[in-house]
Amino acid sequence: MSKSLTPNSLIRNPLIDDEPQNTKSTRSVHLCLQGKGGVGKSLIASFIAQFYKTHGVHAICIDTDPVNQTFSQYAALGAQHLQLMEGNQIDRRRFDSLVDDIVATDESFIVDNGASTFIPLWHYMVENAVTSFLREANRRLVIHTVITGGQALADTLSGFNSLAEGCESRSIVVWINEYFGPVERDGKKFNQMAAFLEHQDKVAGTVHVPRFSPDTFGRDLEEMIARKLTFGEIAWATGFTLMSKQRLRMIQRELFEQLELLNLLEAAPSDAH
Repeated sequence: MSKSLTPNSLIRNPLIDDEPQNTKSTRSVHLCLQGKGGVGKSLIASFIAQFYKTHGVHAICIDTDPVNQTFSQYAALGAQHLQLMEGNQIDRRRFDSLVDDIVATDESFIVDNGASTFIPLWHYMVENAVTSFLREANRRLVIHTVITGGQALADTLSGFNSLAEGCESRSIVVWINEYFGPVERDGKKFNQMAAFLEHQDKVAGTVHVPRFSPDTFGRDLEEMIARKLTFGEIAWATGFTLMSKQRLRMIQRELFEQLELLNLLEAAPSDAH
């Protein structure tokens, strides 16, 4: 069962609090947003949180999805559930309290937002200039969104466009998820599509999640995801062969090497506004 979080009640998780702390990291806010559900957004939030753990950096993980609290099911990550919606509207006091916590707490935050709250939450953030407020408070906002192949390509591109129109320069990390098929349109890859070319100044970088072989890498990753395990837990987890664990280490290395290139733990570029 996931934890429930009330404003100004951030708690630490004993499963993650014994990690060595790196006090030189930037206090960042990683917000996972995409209006299309079922494209791997919560999985990406878990990858970001695991990336932080491998660097010994504590991050407060928040799951605001009102329907599917997938992120908070990863016990090792300690994600706490925060109900931001009141009916079909954002509960402004709760969101304001979350922003207060972000500014007052000397920690980085990783926030997974549900597809059903994408439009009202992003509209509220733009309306209230949350991005510039956080920047002025010396908090770096990094927006993570997913572009996926197959039938959801158009919907995820639309979500990317909505975000890019309202965010600051070099603030979006685009995850290219090919689980449902290649991310291509008319023979063009994402970095050749009109959506990217129009908003490329808003993109800080991309992370490629390939379609893994279903009989080996893909099956191992799906098993790890289904059991809500982290890469770090696989070493002593039962039910995985030695080669399965080796393949998962290879997947982790491939993803984390890409995240290293994005400098997520470093200061924001001086011209990122």
